Amino acid sequence: MNRIEQKLQEDKKILSIYFSAGYPNLNDTVQIIQDLEKSGIDMIEIGLPFSDPLADGPIIQASSTTALHNGMTSQILFDQLKDIRKTVSIPLVIMGYFNPMLQYGVDAFCAKCAEIGIDGLIIPDLPVDVYAEQYKATFDKYGLINVFLITPQTSDERIRFIDSVSSGFIYMVSSASVTGSQAGFGNVQEDYFKRIANLNLKNPQIVGFGINNTETFNQATQYAKGAIIGSAFITHLKENGSGKIADFVKAIR
Repeated sequence: MNRIEQKLQEDKKILSIYFSAGYPNLNDTVQIIQDLEKSGIDMIEIGLPFSDPLADGPIIQASSTTALHNGMTSQILFDQLKDIRKTVSIPLVIMGYFNPMLQYGVDAFCAKCAEIGIDGLIIPDLPVDVYAEQYKATFDKYGLINVFLITPQTSDERIRFIDSVSSGFIYMVSSASVTGSQAGFGNVQEDYFKRIANLNLKNPQIVGFGINNTETFNQATQYAKGAIIGSAFITHLKENGSGKIADFVKAIR
């Protein structure tokens, strides 16, 4: 069974952390992953930097730009992670845009992910229809879970289709804005969380965008299986370097 599926079976709310590979420094990636696991994080999303990150807010965009300037590439990330499963056991997901994967070769990219122990991918600009028709067989061949995003504007019909071709979890974007752009959740978000919960989907949901403290984590996970923190963690890295990761995690839960 895929590590993501195993983790989702645990009787707990999942806390996932996102950060950009190669940030703050090119060779910080592995140490950050190891420190996050030691601090009790359940799952990690490793951002593959891209020059035109459509869904990312200014904080993540800035970290991605820095990582690119540091020299981060798909191949360098794979080289950095080649021994990661000797020290890390929690699920690892690569989040990135489709263009670098096309350039690398989709089959070759998926094969490399499987080889080094990546459990899944999140590709915001790969439409679910295209994935189902052209790439699902490749992902299945390498045992990779492809995670799709839904937003408050996604219709129930579309959500059910996404649920039907998904495994693992569905990434529930908390609002229509980009990452890191809101403070707390209001009635609109809460109604949205309830609406998705009432659909009784086969895949659990993990909420992203706007989670930055204990309050927002608890709000997001009242109706969902877990939550993802990105911008707030990257801000922590910017202010503290790759040290004091345990302090950040303790402040969330």
